[in-house]
Amino acid sequence: MDPDDSTIPLDNTISETVEYQGRAYQQYALSNGTYFAPIDEVIKALTNFQQPTLINSPIQGEIARLELANRVFHRVFDNRLIFPPVASPRNILDLGCGGGDWAVQVSEQYPDASVLGIDISPHMLPEDAPDNLELQIDDLNGRYDVPIPRDMEQAEWSFFGARFTFRSDRYDVVHSQMVAGGIHANRWRSYIRDIFRVLRPGGWCQMVEIYFNAQSDNGTLTRAGEDHALSRWSSHYLQAMHPYKDPRAPLQLASWMRSAGFRDVESRLLTLPMYARDRIIGEENNGNIHELLYSIALYPLTHFKGMPLKDFEELVDDARTEASDPSFKVCVHRPKASSVK
Repeated sequence: MDPDDSTIPLDNTISETVEYQGRAYQQYALSNGTYFAPIDEVIKALTNFQQPTLINSPIQGEIARLELANRVFHRVFDNRLIFPPVASPRNILDLGCGGGDWAVQVSEQYPDASVLGIDISPHMLPEDAPDNLELQIDDLNGRYDVPIPRDMEQAEWSFFGARFTFRSDRYDVVHSQMVAGGIHANRWRSYIRDIFRVLRPGGWCQMVEIYFNAQSDNGTLTRAGEDHALSRWSSHYLQAMHPYKDPRAPLQLASWMRSAGFRDVESRLLTLPMYARDRIIGEENNGNIHELLYSIALYPLTHFKGMPLKDFEELVDDARTEASDPSFKVCVHRPKASSVK
């Protein structure tokens, strides 16, 4: 790996974890407002409510869910890892690589390429990686000068102007997937400008996110006068994440790319069905969504919004029931944007 492509080391607190409501979180991520989802391999302390729903995963935690989600996305994308027309990429950067599923797959598909995966958490990275894959720890947001307060509305932040340490014009492909939960709201534009800078001329950027606003193909969730748990879950989650994160950022990717200087920007809105009638995709995504409804919302709703755990679990239980009901035809949208420098 080129020494110019190394990240700035973070302090030892990066490996510390904290338990919250039976789930393991990264202490650094919580303290710095970086990431609010668990990072556990197994759920250490199941409550009476937390009955596992992942296929063949009796007590597996967030890492297993992310792996399942990657399988769902891979199927939705017709088993394609890179959408842009890149024949033989030499250098590939995967930002927010999580458990490393995409990074490992692309390393195996392009054995002559040098692949670098970046994530904030060392706890989810695979122990065994292909020889052409390098994994590093870094905070894509930079650093903040104060711990994250409980009342964000009253907080004043000093944003330290984060910037990628990688040299300019380096990468053929930059992949950014499912980082909306880890990118601070005021970081998005500079984040995309950084991606533009490190891409070589003619290099491609591929960004994929989920907009967590549950909808239904037949309009069931939006009928006037009806109160649905999935709609309430979406509303609570979007409110809890603001202004820490920008849950609506996925809808702005194409616009921000153009503003950063990208050309030939292509944006697509894909549908991820939650109900099992859509065969394998529906069945696997149902398991993914069941776990997601709990894992990504537990800390934001109970800690930031102060929702009692019992009320939270009842909300998730009702939302899971609706997500599994074929009559609702529930889906979430997955915006995808790719562009060339």
